[in-house]
Amino acid sequence: MQAINWNDLRYILAIARGNSLAAAARLLGVDETTVSRRLSAVEKALEARLFVRAPGGRLLPSEAGEVAMGFAEQVEQDVNRLHGAVAGKDAAAIGKVRLTSVPILVNSVLLPAMGLLQEKHRGLQIELVADMRYLSLTKRETDIALRLGRPRSDVGAAVLTRKVGLLAYAVYAPAAASAREAAALPWITYDESMAQIPQAKWLMQMSARDHDGRVPLAVNDPESIVAAVRAGLGKSLLPIALVKGDPAFRRLKDKDWPALPEREIWLLIHPDQRPLARIGAVIDWIETALEQRGMAA
Repeated sequence: MQAINWNDLRYILAIARGNSLAAAARLLGVDETTVSRRLSAVEKALEARLFVRAPGGRLLPSEAGEVAMGFAEQVEQDVNRLHGAVAGKDAAAIGKVRLTSVPILVNSVLLPAMGLLQEKHRGLQIELVADMRYLSLTKRETDIALRLGRPRSDVGAAVLTRKVGLLAYAVYAPAAASAREAAALPWITYDESMAQIPQAKWLMQMSARDHDGRVPLAVNDPESIVAAVRAGLGKSLLPIALVKGDPAFRRLKDKDWPALPEREIWLLIHPDQRPLARIGAVIDWIETALEQRGMAA
């Protein structure tokens, strides 16, 4: 077996992060032919194919590639630590980070704060994925996940989890409605696909009590509920931190209502990723963004 050129591990990481030879070339500032040549050299030295071509032309790590990535990231981490120790400053936070969360947190918390991250870490490339699905960290579908609710028990020790925030809810009506008009407005709730979430259970309970279960409007997305209340179509539960101070809404209170729901915000990362400087930078930014909105745990 041939000896591996340690410098070639940079090319493996760049291909994995960019999912193509062209993207890796741009990231490293070299031509695509160089990336292809160095990949071939590493594969020849390891006697294994490190990437496979997926539908759409994306290059994804093979099983051997996943193993190689793990070692390459460890080398990258050690080199960054060495640089920090010698230069007297933290390791550079550079490279791509894929972050997924539910749309309402992406659009109302993370995107408005993105400028802070870009200004502080110009070498970072962020892929922000707004998705209600649970993308897998162990399958490298995402690097960091920010989720509402305690992670399921099947996550296990393969993923690091930590509660980082709290999303509290209150009842809001359109600001133009008087107190009497607001009380008479129908409840806007979630459709059956969202029936398991705490907000939906609370709203269905109130709808059954006030309107014999009649629901003129049900949606499958929290942002749609915000838009529906803003449009004057009814009243509903909205996240306090995300609508506070918005003149389009007025908060309603009733001592006879049951306790209002709250959702915990949990951060999930793969243990192998946590020591990386770019991951630490994004985590710090997430916590700052939550704190600025009054949502920190």
